[in-house]
Amino acid sequence: MNHLIVLGTGHAGVTKCYNTCFALANENNEYLLVDAGGGNGILAALEKAGIGLTKIHHVFVSHKHSDHLLGIVWIIRMIASSMLSGQYQDNLKIYCHEELIDNIITLVEATLDEKLTDLIGSRIILVPVTDGQSENLLGQNFTFFDIHSTKVKQFGFTVKLSNGKILTFLGDEPFNQLCKRYVLNSDWLLCEAFCLYNDRKKFKPYEKHHSTVKDACELAALLNVKNLVLWHTEDTNITHRKELYTAEGKKYYCGNLYVPDDLNVITL
Repeated sequence: MNHLIVLGTGHAGVTKCYNTCFALANENNEYLLVDAGGGNGILAALEKAGIGLTKIHHVFVSHKHSDHLLGIVWIIRMIASSMLSGQYQDNLKIYCHEELIDNIITLVEATLDEKLTDLIGSRIILVPVTDGQSENLLGQNFTFFDIHSTKVKQFGFTVKLSNGKILTFLGDEPFNQLCKRYVLNSDWLLCEAFCLYNDRKKFKPYEKHHSTVKDACELAALLNVKNLVLWHTEDTNITHRKELYTAEGKKYYCGNLYVPDDLNVITL
């Protein structure tokens, strides 16, 4: 597992980029999809990234907010159709916390044909994960953890990559000290940064239970993170987002700082 493909970088209300979601790829061009954004824009993002649905056999959904969950309906619809036509081999496994399984089933049963939803439980497997549970995905050992969200139940994960580096996905809320053992000394940290600290009065991230660039960078410095990826941002000045976020972040963090655009590929 050596590449991170950025499919979207924005928060729920963006219009100039897609909602934050990404894929991890291994050397066999097999993919783990992490969240799916808020709609069928996930299909366009995957197409532009050159990721075929037949290469996705594992999906992780972090929580039930619309900008992370609704795209999974389209993933299930398209993959289930491919299964029925004989174009998709093996099964699809969707990993999420137990409460989220009910949300996904409710969504797909309300929106998809029965011939597609009948595959749930046989070829589309919803796998519940608990705090601290480990699963082997694409040959790597993932440990899922509760991020102790202040809004809705949400999970992140940490994984030791094939090159020995540790990657940790913290979801889309501020760091909780209860997760320190998963984040400390990570080689890669994927972290939300709703806006610049200087723009906090305009965007009110703290009222929305989110972080700023300054907060995320101070966290990475404190916990000895070597590479920090910032996303789940506002998009009002997306043309200059990378330079603005980088300039503010470098005041608080001296490691490698990434502020990706949609469809960027990061070598891990």
